[in-house]
Amino acid sequence: MRVLILCTGNSARSQMAEGLLRSLSHGAVEAHSAGTHPSRVNPLAIEVLKEVGIDISAHRSKSVQEFAGQRFDIVITVCDNARESCPIFLGAPERLHWSYPDPAAVKGSREERLRAFRKVRDDLCQKLQSFLESHRTA
Repeated sequence: MRVLILCTGNSARSQMAEGLLRSLSHGAVEAHSAGTHPSRVNPLAIEVLKEVGIDISAHRSKSVQEFAGQRFDIVITVCDNARESCPIFLGAPERLHWSYPDPAAVKGSREERLRAFRKVRDDLCQKLQSFLESHRTA
C-alpha cells in the first residue's frame, strides 16, 4: 500500500505521520509525506519522534509536486489548508482528512512547545493505529 500524507509546510504533522506510519506498519505501508508549501523539518518533530524510538532526522521537507504523476492508494491530509489545495492524483486514491493543530504555531517555553508536539504525535499514533487496523496492513 502506498500512502501520501500532506500538510502545508511538510515540517511537523505530515513528517511525524510518515515516520509513525512506517514504524507502526512494520514496512507493510510505503509512506511518504509532502507539503503544499514545503519548508524544513521542524527539530521538535524530530525530537518527539526520537522519544518513541523513531528517527526522522534524515527526512527533508518535500513539495507535493515531487509526487506528481505517481499513484497512491490513499492520500491523507493532516491540515485544513492542504485539504483545500490538494492536487488530484492518478488512480483516484482514497482521500482522508484528519485535521490536527499545527504544533509549530504554539508559542511559549520549550516545554510548552514540546508538549504540543507530543500531543499531536500521540494523537497521530492513535489515529494511524486505527487506520492500519481498518486497512488490515498491520
